[in-house]
Amino acid sequence: MDINQLEEMALRCRNNIIKMVHKAQSGHPGGSLSAIDLLVGLYGTELNINPLEPNWKDRDRFIMSKGHASPAIYSILYEFGFIQEGDFMSFRSLGSKCQGHVDMKWTEGVDFSAGSLGMGLSFGLGCSFAAKLDNSNRNIWVMVGDGETQEGQLWEAIMAADYHSAGNLKLLVDKNGIQNDDFVASQMEVGDLGKKIKSFGWEVIEIDGHNMYEICDAIKWAKNSNERPTAIIANTVKGKGVSFMENNPSFHGKAPNDEEYKIAMEELS
Repeated sequence: MDINQLEEMALRCRNNIIKMVHKAQSGHPGGSLSAIDLLVGLYGTELNINPLEPNWKDRDRFIMSKGHASPAIYSILYEFGFIQEGDFMSFRSLGSKCQGHVDMKWTEGVDFSAGSLGMGLSFGLGCSFAAKLDNSNRNIWVMVGDGETQEGQLWEAIMAADYHSAGNLKLLVDKNGIQNDDFVASQMEVGDLGKKIKSFGWEVIEIDGHNMYEICDAIKWAKNSNERPTAIIANTVKGKGVSFMENNPSFHGKAPNDEEYKIAMEELS
């Protein structure tokens, strides 16, 4: 896909994120909107998957550690034919394929069942080891939020990844500056994430997480860097694309009402 096609896909995904969260009157729009450009860049260029064979053994794995941003995952899985419109429009309803947090038991194309934050990179490291034992060239991509980097387990995984030469492990940090209750800096400042991760032996690049050119270049760089684990620190805006959600902690986990929904859809048109 070229850049224009990727940007058009990202816009469709933003529309569908708002649609499903509004219909459910529940969910997490802010972090889904901040992450979607990264996901479109990954799925649309370098992620080695096959919707016709979702459990193909040598597929790349994508692990959404910040699993509450499930609307972003469902919107991209719809674009690539893993699920149907009716699936994501039943988001958060009893028995739906599209549960509130991503769950590999419910949704084809999901490789990790998310819950408490901080676990995804450890799971990804295990997937990295498994790929090596299988003599497989599959890559393991993990997305976390910057609030999630306050979790100690994540730093244990970062330390272990370099020690075990996990060059097939790729970390995406959706650095939108907001977590559940407030701005990250107000809750517990995480500092220079790139410098910290690099100090553990990782290769690190920092980008504008809404610039599709930078996203695609960074993902290609990460895919081709196989000697050491790699991290992409993506500076993003929580709620990107919807003016009243942008940089607004209130929309971390709140659905738009009918009037807000109308405004959002007009802005995303």
